[in-house]
Formats: sequence, C-alpha cells, structure tokens
Amino acid sequence: MSKVSDWIQQGWYKGSPWLLPLRPLSLLVSMEASRRLERFRRAPEKPPVPVLVVGNITVGGTGKTPLVIALVQAAQARGLKVAVVSRGYGGKLDQYPVTVTADSPALDVGDEPVLIARRTGVPVILDPDRRNALQVAIETGKPDLVISDDGLQHYALPRSAEIVVVDGQRGLGNGRCLPEGPLREPATRLKEVDFVISTGGGWSGAYPMIMRPGAIENLADGRTLDTHDFLREYPHVHAVAGIGNPRRYFNLLNIIGLNIQPHVYPDHHAYQPADLAFSDGLPVLMTEKDAVKCAAFAEPNWWYLPVTADLPEGLLDQMLDRALGLDGK
Repeated sequence: MSKVSDWIQQGWYKGSPWLLPLRPLSLLVSMEASRRLERFRRAPEKPPVPVLVVGNITVGGTGKTPLVIALVQAAQARGLKVAVVSRGYGGKLDQYPVTVTADSPALDVGDEPVLIARRTGVPVILDPDRRNALQVAIETGKPDLVISDDGLQHYALPRSAEIVVVDGQRGLGNGRCLPEGPLREPATRLKEVDFVISTGGGWSGAYPMIMRPGAIENLADGRTLDTHDFLREYPHVHAVAGIGNPRRYFNLLNIIGLNIQPHVYPDHHAYQPADLAFSDGLPVLMTEKDAVKCAAFAEPNWWYLPVTADLPEGLLDQMLDRALGLDGK
C-alpha cells in the first residue's frame, strides 16, 4: 500500500483533523448520491431476468467475491444457470465486453473475475457499462440468474435484489462520504438494501459472514496440505496480501497458528517476480486472489490459502429467493 493511500485510510478509519476542510466536498458527494438513488427509486426498472447485486458503500474491498462465489454455487445446486457481470477492476483491457474464463490472464481482465470463473465455472462478463454486460450475458448464455459483482451504485443496471457487504472490523470509518470519509453513499443507504452482510466482525443489523480456510495449495505443482500439516511443515512464512483489508487475512493466519512476516500490497496489485523475491528461503503464503496473478511465474515454495464464505444456515437460499421473487416480497 502506498504511503499516501495508507495515510488517507488512517484518517478515514482512525480520525484526523486534516479531513475537516474536505467536508464541503463530502456533503456534495452525499447529496449527489442521494439524488441519484431517489431518481432510481422513482422509476425502478424490472430486469429481463432476475439480477442480484452484491456491492458495498465503502471504498475498497469488503469480502464481496467469496459471497458471490457462494451465491453462484448455491444457485447451481438448485439447477439454475448463472452468469456474473463485473467491472473487472485492476484489468488492462481497452475494449469491452469481454467474457472471462478460468484461463483468462488475470493481469489483463482483473483478479476477481478470474477467481470467480475458476471457482464456479460460470461465464463472467466484463464491461464498465454493466447494463451492456447484462445484455451480453442474456444473449450469449440465457441465464436464469445474473449476479453483479459490485455495481451497487451503477443505477443503469436494473436489479431484483441488493446485498451490501460491510467490513465488520473497519466498519464505515468516520461515516462521511468521499473525500472526507470512505463512503460512496450515505450510511442511510444500508436501510434501502435487502440484506447487509458483515465480514470479520459484528455489525448491528447485519448477518455475519466468516471466512473458512481451505486446504493450502502450492502454486507451482498444485499439491495441497491441510492447515495442520502446513503448520507442522512451515511454521514461519512470508504472508502476502494485496486485498482491501490485509489485516483480516493476517488475523486468519495467526488463528491457524502461523508465525508470519506480513507484506502488504495495494488492492489488485500487478505482481512482478521481484515483489516476492525474499532472500531467506521461507515459503510465501498469499491469498487466492493474489495467486491467480502469480501462478505464471510461481516458485516451488509459493502457496495460497483459499477461503469459503460461511453464512447462517439458510441465508444463501433466502437471498436467492428474494432475487428470484420466490419469497413474496
């Protein structure tokens, strides 16, 4: 993470008097966001197929991607045909739309779309114009359900239901909109959505989501070790995270019992081999999101830890029912 970005986030989440002069701009952002929402709510458009939006109201990652994957897999278990639409943050494409598959280069299309495609096998359609991405998904795949990875504020995209994911550790910071605070929209937006999910900590009125670690996999040869066996063999590791809240990942590794040397990179960082060339020979343990960008030049001692979203029993079905219009609401 750059020093400037770190400094700004410190102010948002821990308080800083230098933010106060930014309040007029923050108020303008808040008013404009409220105006756009009001206009959207005045004339809601029914989507041609059920559309479930998974987003957030803060800048930075909150754990949306594991939830999107869990929702896709729950829908597949019902026998539904699913497509995902996304902006593809971190990619380098010049032309859209693009359909992402498990083999797409993550540095070109973005890490999260590739991760979703690999874990679910569904087509992931990228386009900054998510309405166009939706149309392409319908024309090419005829899905029963489309899930939007992010796009809560993209009001050109019609939707059947909305889910907001909140980082339970960091919360909403100082509760102010950009640039004084981390909010894209006022906190009152949470009252408008169908479900609020909290990752990594409790949040009043939100359903908890816990990240369950899976077997740790080697990037170079694909072999796996469960967390207990990995801990016995590699008790000391370089822990690498280029995600929205690296501390959540490091805390998970500490719970497993690992002794870590943490290395924080910006969210969606485009890794180069030199970034991970540590001289002491210790293994490198990264997130799965980072791994999709590093697999092409992986060293034998590079590993990643996949996680699965664990939610209260029946909640995934409730979310799908809401999107599909099966719950009478």
